[in-house]
Amino acid sequence: MEAPPLPEALPLLAAGGAGLSPERRAALGASLPLLQRDYRFERVCFWGCIQGVRGAYYIVEGLGPDRAAPRSRLYSLNCLDWSLLTPATKEMFELAEQVKGRFQGDPSFEYSLSEINAEAAARLMASGKEPVFKEEARLIATIEQIDKEVGIVPRGAFVKTPCGSVHENRHFEGLSLVEAKKLSSYFHFTEPVNLKNKTLREKADLDPSIDFLDSLENDIPRGSWSIQLEKGGAVVVLRSLLWLGLTFYHVPMTKQFGYVYFGTGEKNLDLPFML
Repeated sequence: MEAPPLPEALPLLAAGGAGLSPERRAALGASLPLLQRDYRFERVCFWGCIQGVRGAYYIVEGLGPDRAAPRSRLYSLNCLDWSLLTPATKEMFELAEQVKGRFQGDPSFEYSLSEINAEAAARLMASGKEPVFKEEARLIATIEQIDKEVGIVPRGAFVKTPCGSVHENRHFEGLSLVEAKKLSSYFHFTEPVNLKNKTLREKADLDPSIDFLDSLENDIPRGSWSIQLEKGGAVVVLRSLLWLGLTFYHVPMTKQFGYVYFGTGEKNLDLPFML
């Protein structure tokens, strides 16, 4: 969710439990413009908060002209001092998926690899390194996994140029109320998977400039999204049941949309048995 409309957008998500204290809002309002200037980002988005046992991680993303390009992510423990996160590696993803339980809220906290993955621990010991997995690495992998699996945008909000870059669609004026209530009107904002498997006949009705992403209607397991009308039908809210705490909102017939995550950073692996 972009930083400028954050104060107006958070009340729209309040029913889902998303929120920041007045002190945190004030701190973000003061630090994000400086962050954008220092790192020369075109825009800065407030991604959300991962709540740990002893503290919380507040996350922001820095964007460039190409919205599909890898994003710069930073975290803070107080919404004032920010640290840049490195891109996640394949090993980070593998180890993060095996760590169970809550985040501690301390980026220097170390998980014992011998309890998580004995093979990975043996490899590190053989190379002379300590068999530990830092919480900061888990944080990096978790943020990227959430963005990949449940980071979404409305259909038509972005366009893909013939050169392959992705930009905001200046002609996007929001979804109609009818379209806004359909899962097929929302796309995963990540590299498509299902789209590549569609037949030529299925692709014939698609507009390649805006239909270049995977739709939510094909998500597995089915039923992993809750879609509701709130504020008297003026706002459409989607909540992920796979990553509890991810909330997306869109005001139909306007350009207002975005998502934010307020949760523990734990995937709901029991979802298939709950549906």
